[in-house]
Amino acid sequence: MPASATHRLSGQVAVITGGGSGIGAACAIALSAEGCHVVVTGRRLAPLQETASRAVTPGRITPLTADVSEIASVQQLFQTVASECGPVDLLINNAGINVPNRAFANHSIEDWGRIMQINASAAFYCMKQVVPSMRERGGGLIINISSVAGIRASELGGCAYTASKFAMAALGRTVELEEQKHGIRVTSVYPGEVETPILDHRPQPVSDEHRSRILQPEDVAAAVLMVACLPPRASVPELVIKPASQPLN
Repeated sequence: MPASATHRLSGQVAVITGGGSGIGAACAIALSAEGCHVVVTGRRLAPLQETASRAVTPGRITPLTADVSEIASVQQLFQTVASECGPVDLLINNAGINVPNRAFANHSIEDWGRIMQINASAAFYCMKQVVPSMRERGGGLIINISSVAGIRASELGGCAYTASKFAMAALGRTVELEEQKHGIRVTSVYPGEVETPILDHRPQPVSDEHRSRILQPEDVAAAVLMVACLPPRASVPELVIKPASQPLN
């Protein structure tokens, strides 16, 4: 279906992991407003349903539960998407976690494994599900929501989170190098501080004043929408978006 001037993504199907809150929810609402059929996924149904209820056009956001850290759950998710919605044009790997005890000396083996599984391995699992179909159809877009911690080592992010975001960035760059000849584009988005639920897991509480001056989820969603609406001839390999008050160092 051709896109119209008011619905630039009409006829496209998107899957967004971690779609129940924060950046994932904001992206779902923005993409669906442009005519995209968006599937939001996460482990809990209620937040996904809340995101779906905020769609400008009812029914344009579909909630489907899945645990993206488990390959069998990911495979079932994309089988359901294919049968109910059709092939995926856009994948947004947004699911991510962190823990309060972030310093190397305090990190547990379990925390390391869980962070790497959700932040990095889950992106690999999801990409493995969509790339073959994208290759067959001659195109597709994958957007990995990383972090500025994925380009600058950060004590604030902690060793596991930073390592997982570097891994996510390297994964995206390598896949695009291999698959660009098939028309597949991969964008790594590196947000700075964003007012999302992950702030609740900071080692120190974050003040309301600080939350008000950092990025809001809709700011990142606007950047994602810009990338998603570009023609297939245009690729944005990397995009940094940060609060004006936050240095990039």
